[in-house]
Amino acid sequence: MEYLAPGSRRLRFGVNYVPSEGWFHSWLDLDRDAVARDLDDIASLGMDHVRIFPVWPWLQPNRSHVRAQAVADVRTVIRLGAERGLDVCVDLLQGHLSSFDFLPSWVLTWHQRSIFTDTVARDGLRSYVKELVRALSPEPNVFAFTLGNEVNNLWPANATTLAESHAWAEDLLSAIRLHARADQLVVHSLFDDAFYAPDHPFSAEDVTTLGDVSSVHSWVFNGTSRVDGPLGPATTSHAAYLARLAGACGAPDRPVWLQEVGAPQPDIPYDAAEQFVRRTVAAASAVPTLTGITWWCSHDIDRRMVDFPEREYDLGLFAVDHAAKPAAHALRDAIESARSTDPQEAQSISLPADIVSDPSARALVAPGSDFHRSWVALGSQPGGGFTPPLITPVSMPNDGSLGE
Repeated sequence: MEYLAPGSRRLRFGVNYVPSEGWFHSWLDLDRDAVARDLDDIASLGMDHVRIFPVWPWLQPNRSHVRAQAVADVRTVIRLGAERGLDVCVDLLQGHLSSFDFLPSWVLTWHQRSIFTDTVARDGLRSYVKELVRALSPEPNVFAFTLGNEVNNLWPANATTLAESHAWAEDLLSAIRLHARADQLVVHSLFDDAFYAPDHPFSAEDVTTLGDVSSVHSWVFNGTSRVDGPLGPATTSHAAYLARLAGACGAPDRPVWLQEVGAPQPDIPYDAAEQFVRRTVAAASAVPTLTGITWWCSHDIDRRMVDFPEREYDLGLFAVDHAAKPAAHALRDAIESARSTDPQEAQSISLPADIVSDPSARALVAPGSDFHRSWVALGSQPGGGFTPPLITPVSMPNDGSLGE
């Protein structure tokens, strides 16, 4: 997923794989045929990759033990993807999935340890990362390893500070890199409080300096959809906004991967999902440093599964019975358009504060802030189009000239 200059870049498009049968509990008794059918659905949309989520405590139930059969099951899913022309990103620490946290018993109860600060827990994590990456990196279609899925969701139950979170990720990402192939991406995944929340102990610097790409996750239920409604420019450009913020908080040419984006109800009503998909993909793919979009998610959650937040059940591109939903067709069409369209020149706007050196200022760029509203207004085009403005660091002059 390397960065290429406008006119020659190759965008990746894929989905986050949520199994249609048994949700992620299906890792406990993997059904090869069910997985194959799910991956057939994904491939039918012209996707080139999937992101998969083996559940950490089921692979490493004891600090000294990684289950060989569980690792073999992960390899099976990877190879089923390869048979369908799908590359695979493997997330390592799950960690957090759709409002549920999954932690092994060796960091809980009588063994209570913060996974971010405890040295014993760190040793166990290092061992897990080493064993899983060494086992899976030889698979030719594995193109990336992500340290974990939005690991900042595991705070505050696991105490940490900005400095400790950064050091933790730096250490484990180095361990992944040591055992991954040179052509495989190593990625750090955080949800957007790293950019927006003044007191959050994970920072924009973590996103934009650790790992090989800046990974952003765009969810408009964070308040963005209240700015101008489900199809307003603030809502449909939020993914592009995060991509531009990443560029302003790190090296301006660092690749950005939109690793999660979806159309959550009720923020995006069912009948608005098609247009939301089209506009979101168009705005995000107009960011020249963007290298890929991975939609959340492949399949709905069976409503026989209980206790999920309501919005989690219907995020899939496919229903549980494998019927493609309107958003799936819209995504297929949006991908075709994005692949044939080069980014356009855009106006620029300066950050109101250096949120990397002063994380307490992060609210100044949060959805609905004066800065965010100004950015949206600057990028809005007649007829409903959107050209995402370049965001420049506060140290750079903003003379209103065209960016890029």
